[in-house]
Amino acid sequence: MKGDILLEVEGLAKRFGGVQAVADLSFHVREGEILGMIGPNGSGKTTTFNMITGFYPPDRGRVRFAGRDITGLPPYEVCGCGICRTFQVAKPFRELTVIRNVMTGTLLRHPDPALAETRAEEVLRAVGLAERAQMQAGSLTTIDQRRLEVARALGTAPRLLLLDETMAGLNPTEVAEAMRLIASLRDQGLTVVVVEHVMRAVMSLSDRIVVLDQGTKIAEGNPREISSDPRVIQAYLGAEYQRA
Repeated sequence: MKGDILLEVEGLAKRFGGVQAVADLSFHVREGEILGMIGPNGSGKTTTFNMITGFYPPDRGRVRFAGRDITGLPPYEVCGCGICRTFQVAKPFRELTVIRNVMTGTLLRHPDPALAETRAEEVLRAVGLAERAQMQAGSLTTIDQRRLEVARALGTAPRLLLLDETMAGLNPTEVAEAMRLIASLRDQGLTVVVVEHVMRAVMSLSDRIVVLDQGTKIAEGNPREISSDPRVIQAYLGAEYQRA
């Protein structure tokens, strides 16, 4: 049901040698919302994604999805539960066509190749790549490779999509296109967590925002609250953001 808690993160912690990457992190995501996650480089955002999706086992803490404890499950099982993520650097299968790339995701729910291809075509239409379906993925522009990264994730039919800096390297026009795509996904009923440094996008898209600094949550609230929080301004946004 829309508005119910879909993802619960409780007391997550991860250390790499002498570096405490994430410390006692707790937050939740409600069905149908867009949650923004921001913070300086090295603040633990991607590490958090990696623990949620099974790439790193947490040292402490729990992850629950739709009421199920998924802590420490391998990535393929987490994906099967309904969580999929993108990565900071798009890495398509460059020699495969765009549609074959998306089929690597759709085959999860549709083992019949014909059905998987039909679903891949639907996903490509949704992200604006239908006309490029038969192109080699390696020939796509930066913005289209970002779209393909999202399309491959959508192909797994997730309930929760984690987007890790999908707007990095895009120009303002491309950022606006990416924002429209993310908003359309939420309109279709998908729940989204966005890690992003493009503040215009995060503030416009997010229902709530979690702010990390040095692996610790320092603030949580709606965009207006976050943009005026002195701790966030000092740690990340900067005084010029407050004046803007």
